[in-house]
Amino acid sequence: MNWSWKIGEVRGIGVYVHATFFILLAFAFYSEWSERRGFVAALEGVGFVLAIFGCIVLHELGHALTAARFGIKTRDITLLPIGGVARMERIPENPRQELWVALAGPAVNMVIAAVVFAGLQLTHSYVPVEQLTPNDVPFLQRLLVVNVFLGLFNLLPAFPMDGGRVLRALLATRLDYARATQIAASVGQSLALLLALVGILANPVLLFIALFVWIGAAQEAGEVRMKSTLNGISVAKAMLTDFQSLAPQDSIQRAIQLILAGSQHDLPVVDTARVVGVLTRTDLLSSVARAGGEGTVETAMQRTFSTAHAEEPLTVAIERFQTRDCPTMPVLRNEELVGLLTLENVGELVMIREALESAQRAAHA
Repeated sequence: MNWSWKIGEVRGIGVYVHATFFILLAFAFYSEWSERRGFVAALEGVGFVLAIFGCIVLHELGHALTAARFGIKTRDITLLPIGGVARMERIPENPRQELWVALAGPAVNMVIAAVVFAGLQLTHSYVPVEQLTPNDVPFLQRLLVVNVFLGLFNLLPAFPMDGGRVLRALLATRLDYARATQIAASVGQSLALLLALVGILANPVLLFIALFVWIGAAQEAGEVRMKSTLNGISVAKAMLTDFQSLAPQDSIQRAIQLILAGSQHDLPVVDTARVVGVLTRTDLLSSVARAGGEGTVETAMQRTFSTAHAEEPLTVAIERFQTRDCPTMPVLRNEELVGLLTLENVGELVMIREALESAQRAAHA
């Protein structure tokens, strides 16, 4: 993810913090400073936010390490002001596996809460709720409450929360995966409407959460619907076969001419019949801005990229897009370049097949 910096690594999973996260820390510092008028109190507020996000990292690691047990890799974990995002290569479609992966995150929060509660009890530091005031809750006791809230909130039956995946996993034990996803998404969007209504009447913050839930449910349903539509189709059916390519020694000016002359955004780079790179439009523009259009293609191309095989399932190849930032995938047959696969072309294929399916349903109605 752009504008992110790596702060650590656990079991080969990089942990990143996004630039916008520091806005949250600054806001926490300013809020505590304004309310309590003390530098130490402001630092304590920042420390509490950092402690919460430490728990969120552990939450995401719970998902990632459980997924690893089922052979699913996690690319990285990124901290954002709204929480943490773990980018897995894929979501398990086996209901039992998805259930365990989904429950792992909230379970981590509940374990943290239990450990903190036990520590407070052993040290006789726990303060009964009736003796607390809103502005004088001990640090660890606040952390306990936050972890209980995170665990329960994430179990709401709505995508993209863990509860949405739990609901789908339970439904998928008896229903088709696509149908289970559609029902879970509908439940999530119904919950979003309820949250929006409560937000209008009581708390505007709930409107933001409702929007987040609505979009997450729609995206999850759309992704699964796309996979269902493309099931059984090979890469060869979706790839571009009319394309231009470059050699490593070609000039940047040559690349500019090819992009301006057609609608192709990214160009494969071929050396003696072997694909050695991909020159994306973004890389080309960066090269032009840096060197004024001078130099050769090999100085600007991406050398790390994914490839697809013409006869492999299209749904498998699409998942590979998530492992690289390169938006175009060269398609090979017997190690020879025979086409290009782009998400734009996949989207067009999905629209065409959905239109055909709608026409067939109308004809049989």
